[in-house]
Amino acid sequence: MNEAIHHDALSLIGNTPIVELTQLGTGPCRLFAKMELMNPGGSIKDRVALAMVEGAERDGRLAPGGTIVEATSGNTGVGLALIAVIKGYRLIIVIPDKMSQEKIQHLRACGAEVIVTRSDVEPGHPLHYTDLAADIAERTEGAVYIRQHGNPDNPRAHEEGTGPEIWSQMEGDVDAIVFGVGTGGTLTGLGKFFETVDRKPEIVMADPVGSILADYVRTGELTEAGAWLVEGIGEDEIPPIADMSYVDSAITVSDKESFDAARMLVQREGILGGSSTGTAIAAALRYCEMQVEPKRVVVMIPDRGDKYLSKMYNDYWMADQGFIRRSPEGNLCDLIARPHGEGEDVVVSPEDSLLTAYGRMKLYNVSQLPVMARDDVVGVLDEQDLLFAVYGDRSGFEKPVRTAMSARLKTLACDAPLDDLVSLLKEGYVALIVQGSTYRGLVTRVDLLNFLRRRSR
Repeated sequence: MNEAIHHDALSLIGNTPIVELTQLGTGPCRLFAKMELMNPGGSIKDRVALAMVEGAERDGRLAPGGTIVEATSGNTGVGLALIAVIKGYRLIIVIPDKMSQEKIQHLRACGAEVIVTRSDVEPGHPLHYTDLAADIAERTEGAVYIRQHGNPDNPRAHEEGTGPEIWSQMEGDVDAIVFGVGTGGTLTGLGKFFETVDRKPEIVMADPVGSILADYVRTGELTEAGAWLVEGIGEDEIPPIADMSYVDSAITVSDKESFDAARMLVQREGILGGSSTGTAIAAALRYCEMQVEPKRVVVMIPDRGDKYLSKMYNDYWMADQGFIRRSPEGNLCDLIARPHGEGEDVVVSPEDSLLTAYGRMKLYNVSQLPVMARDDVVGVLDEQDLLFAVYGDRSGFEKPVRTAMSARLKTLACDAPLDDLVSLLKEGYVALIVQGSTYRGLVTRVDLLNFLRRRSR
């Protein structure tokens, strides 16, 4: 048999390459990226998923045709979905609602049953994703709750796979390894393996602001968890399989710094990593800058960034979260979600059909559209206008936009007081924002709410 041909996708898991990063500011250090995003499911969690399923098969907990249940931030679920497809298992995934839609859609595309639950509740609450998964597994005949947070096969995958790979690829010459901690499997597995080598590298944990892990490493005390947007790493409790004694130092990274680092990585190195990649890269660069002697540092690239295109790689999402500012003055132009003339104008003409308008609303996930005739805004069409125009009329979607649009428009300058905008919106008008004589975009009630939320942080 041709050894270059793999029997199935599972044989592609592991043996990921290492790439040196040469376009970032690494001080006296050399920085090497372990490319876990090149696993077939797109993340380091493929290793863990395969190890845990094979462990359940070996001990008889998982029978042919059985059901796998798991609580996950997404990537372990994708790995399990890949395995379930190939091995013929039913898969039920419980995922917190802060995770990206791309992950959820990927899981459903593989045939997984996805249950989205609240991310604002603590462990012990029935709707916390781990508690809900445990309850579902208990009520489902023939189901196995994989329980990655407490499964010993999770760290074993890294002790027997990831660690030896890094050591071999780096030819035993590595001074530090930087990565984030979620379940703790990578930490414990790498920690155990590197205890066996001649020169143990320093283990540096990259932790999101809001997670309790970094504070625990520094003080030995459990603190109250905050909130963070980076996915897949950081915890509000110490995971059962996480041996925190292996951490030599911890670096705390904000959401903004994480997202900025991930965006810089693809712009300078061509590597499209996920949000936790940004956390690890930011921490690795900070670690390198603190060194006074040359060191060889490995940073984990745990997953692909195509799962985050609607979030941290989307300028509109970044602006809504307050991570980038479109107007340095912070005036009304900064409230516009989609500024006119910046390469992605979402507008309709008065003569476009209502079906065309509906399609653009769906495609761009907007609730209203400016109606433009040449360079002038002549109206606005929102979901309510569209609904009432087509309801009860089978041919309604064929009508032109001009028959349904609203002309209740008023113009405000970018530097107008915020109170003027509020008064205008209270009167039921749509605000057209101009800069000089140039139309910049619409400001809606939702845009104003997003602005007020950013300002309150």
